[in-house]
Amino acid sequence: MNQKRILVVDDEQDLCDILLYNLHAAGYEAEAAYSGEMALKKEPSSYDLLILDVMMPGMSGFELAKKLKAEEQTSLIPIIFLTAKDTEEDALTGFGLGADDYVTKPFSVREVVARVKAVLARSIAQPLQKETGLISFEGLVLDLSKKTTVVDGESAGLTKTEFELLGLLLKHRGQVFSRQQIFDAVWPEDVVVSDRTVDVNITRMRKKIGRYGKYVVSRQGYGYVFEP
Repeated sequence: MNQKRILVVDDEQDLCDILLYNLHAAGYEAEAAYSGEMALKKEPSSYDLLILDVMMPGMSGFELAKKLKAEEQTSLIPIIFLTAKDTEEDALTGFGLGADDYVTKPFSVREVVARVKAVLARSIAQPLQKETGLISFEGLVLDLSKKTTVVDGESAGLTKTEFELLGLLLKHRGQVFSRQQIFDAVWPEDVVVSDRTVDVNITRMRKKIGRYGKYVVSRQGYGYVFEP
């Protein structure tokens, strides 16, 4: 599984050290920047999640978030704000800038790690309905605009569910998805499905994509992964 990269941006170095220690212990690759200006020099587009302190000297967390959300390469990166303030106005400002969560200081480090896991899970389990462009591997091509799948120049004729399944795995190749994560990403919230339902759809999808089906691998006890 690809290790998720997290950037913590806070002018309190001791707090950054504590967060980095606990994020590393939770299995993440984490780094720190002690100002908004420093964060911009660390290629924020290379991270999977940003934890931003709101009140920092120079560029505030809100200003940094606004700048990142305005740029195509960083506009979709999840953001969690940290702040010593606890007012409705600050929360609304944060969420208005596209924040995914908001944690008030002082906080439990375990709570922050739990929020990180939840935000990353939500960002991973996003359906493909509104996305555009192509996802491809060799001669296997998914057109997210037309919702079509081509296998070595021939239409694969995937159902909507099969298309969403393949898109999820192919977009995040190398990452193992549990059945629960697949449920969340592919099936509507009000639909109840069993583990067997996922397995059956995976089997059908494998057959339809021909020689590429061998790359959709089952990890016993964990889930499925597209592994070239």
